[in-house]
Amino acid sequence: MSTGKPNILFMLADDLGWGDVSYHGSDIRTPNIDWLAQTGVELDQHYVCPMCTPTRCSLMTGRHPGRFGRHATVPSNAPVLPDGYETLAGSLKNAGYETGLFGKWHLGSGPQFGPNHFGFDYSYGSLAGGVDPYSHRYKEGEHSYTWHRNGELIEERGHVTDLIVNEAIQWIEGRDGPWFAYVPFTAVHTPVKAPQHWVDAYCDRSYDVDPARDRSFKIYAGYTSHMDWAVGQLMEVLARKLEVDDTIVVFSSDNGAIPDDPLHDTDKYPGRFEEMPRLGSNLPLRGQKATMYEGGIRTPTVMRWPGTLKPGKVTHPLQMVDWMPTLTNLIGYTLSHDPMWDGIDMWSLLTRETEAIDRTLFWNFRGRNFGGRIGDWKLSTDEEFRPAKTELFDIGSDPFERKEVSEQYPEKVAELSEFIREEREKDDVSKRVDV
Repeated sequence: MSTGKPNILFMLADDLGWGDVSYHGSDIRTPNIDWLAQTGVELDQHYVCPMCTPTRCSLMTGRHPGRFGRHATVPSNAPVLPDGYETLAGSLKNAGYETGLFGKWHLGSGPQFGPNHFGFDYSYGSLAGGVDPYSHRYKEGEHSYTWHRNGELIEERGHVTDLIVNEAIQWIEGRDGPWFAYVPFTAVHTPVKAPQHWVDAYCDRSYDVDPARDRSFKIYAGYTSHMDWAVGQLMEVLARKLEVDDTIVVFSSDNGAIPDDPLHDTDKYPGRFEEMPRLGSNLPLRGQKATMYEGGIRTPTVMRWPGTLKPGKVTHPLQMVDWMPTLTNLIGYTLSHDPMWDGIDMWSLLTRETEAIDRTLFWNFRGRNFGGRIGDWKLSTDEEFRPAKTELFDIGSDPFERKEVSEQYPEKVAELSEFIREEREKDDVSKRVDV
């Protein structure tokens, strides 16, 4: 590339759990994601938010979602970002990149708040949250129809994973200069449906003694493997364009998995569904999506840049808010205003020039559940810091959170509680005036 700036491909799975990739021991076959981990930098403690909108806000802004209001800390159809806010896409566009989003936005489900208004030259997919893989519809209501191309609502046939990856490939193949492709898959979010041949790939054995759970898991596994195949297709387009060494590739998930899906959840979507008694896994981590335990906020994440980053593993804690400062600094771009980032530039960790960086982690979930981490100590609590709702863990010695130790270490509870109070004071500073 004439500019010398690397392309950036950022893929984000939806609800993919720690235990849902085969490089973590899963029965689900994910050879392409595994290959990224084997040939890239595996981020062993990469933290996100407990649910979708907050994580996507963190990635796009480099800031904790609560800075944009309480509604940004939960799945939100209301607009999250102030009009004209400079996102990661906006920064890269200002630096000479062509920018495209392919998949789930969920930072404002009205077309007037879509990706094209926040730094993306091209956008395609769902403006709202997870959609039915075939009808492409979100839950019944105002935002049920949000499948779009560049803000224009459209109707198409096909499985959502195929549509997303095909659109992304077509766009990437048409780029001549540096590009940023953000591919937030809707897989493996409910409703869980996969093309039959992907489900049939798991018909050779039984995964559960309960027939209903076995069938459910096979559908989920097929859905996951289908997404993994899409990851491989995106890697192939880089090879075809001879841009493998010129492209930074990141794969992550927005939060942990859910273990099952009762009908009272999917009946919010139009169409007919079956109960899914066995879905994803976060094992051996504790917890799941929508919890502050590790299984809800620590997800499989890898970064690959051949010739620049040596394969290996980074075990130091990182957070989704770190990507914007890292990537903008890497390409030498400086925002024209104070970005007020909560993230840090983690490049020296990715290159292993340093083994650790002095930093803290903070979570505001739903505006009533809060978490903080300093070193290996992690505290979760509620808005009133009630002892019955407060849990302290030493993640260094107890990564699976089996031993709650708040009574044994009151000084750590006090330290982390004060840290959380200080961070909460920074929330709402960039909230839109109309929400």
